[in-house]
Amino acid sequence: MTEGTKSNKVNMKTLAKVLNVSIATISKALRDSHDIGDETKQRVIETARLLHYVPNPYASSLRKRSSNTIAIVIPEIADSFFSQAINGIESIVDQEKFHALIYLTHDSYEREAQMFNDLTSGRVDGILMSVASNTKDTQHIQNLQKAGVPIVFFDRVCEDIPAAKIKTDDFNSAYIATSHLLNQGCKNIALVTIEGYPSILLAREEGYKKALAEQNIKHEESNIITCSNKYTQENIAVLKDHITKTKPDGIIATVEHLATATYLACEELTLNIPQDIKVVCFTNQITAAILNPPLTTILQPAYEMGRKAAELLFGHLSGRFIQMEKENIILPSKLVVRDSTRISD
Repeated sequence: MTEGTKSNKVNMKTLAKVLNVSIATISKALRDSHDIGDETKQRVIETARLLHYVPNPYASSLRKRSSNTIAIVIPEIADSFFSQAINGIESIVDQEKFHALIYLTHDSYEREAQMFNDLTSGRVDGILMSVASNTKDTQHIQNLQKAGVPIVFFDRVCEDIPAAKIKTDDFNSAYIATSHLLNQGCKNIALVTIEGYPSILLAREEGYKKALAEQNIKHEESNIITCSNKYTQENIAVLKDHITKTKPDGIIATVEHLATATYLACEELTLNIPQDIKVVCFTNQITAAILNPPLTTILQPAYEMGRKAAELLFGHLSGRFIQMEKENIILPSKLVVRDSTRISD
């Protein structure tokens, strides 16, 4: 048997078996990836030399950004925030001459997990994602990371996964929204949120509670209203029931579609905004300014978040030294005051 024949039989799978590491580790070490420590790289390179490993140039070309495609995984497209975030992402995708595939989870963990199983085939070189509101088990995300696919979270992030995260200061945003209503004379403020686990929901709840505590207003658990994460008539019924029973003089809606439900609930109860009840919503919708009355909003930097997330991903794909797991960028939101929180004459 010739030496050339021996070398043809030595592939990355062989090296992985000899060194008792994953094929992904071998691949990253041979590509001098920053994800792999120097000691491991040296072991891989030395073993490859001793075993006369010869890279397959065709396979290498397939592994090196072969698809020229990234995936954008988001809960929905109707939300103005995600539409603007996609615009920010595409501003970078176009520069890099890549393609972007948009995957809609419809805010479902099951759909999200299935999509990630499909993405293990090498269809994309990296992923930008905002997790579904009911995603608690993150094994599907971790599996794709182990396969060597870089992931950058934006907006809805998984705090326990070592990956780049781009978000806004949700705690401070809710604190500012609550403080604004308190300054406008509200004493009984309801926080309207949705079912789910994302860290943004918890952060907004904590910011709301802090603002109340600073004004010596006792937080009532019954003033946190949980609605469906879908656009449903049921949400209007839930809001009407709460408003009728507890008579809040202020409402903070934590997600965009709850603004519509809040306005409709008040209309059906013949309540006047802002005389009877004042409303603030987390939303980037351009129609906020033309609602009746114009809606006071927490405006999130959606475009900038999408653009920054894409910049980090492509920086990593291009080989720049970026420690993705240490990138935790927080961009500020801002309060835009309109008539829905105006003090009555």
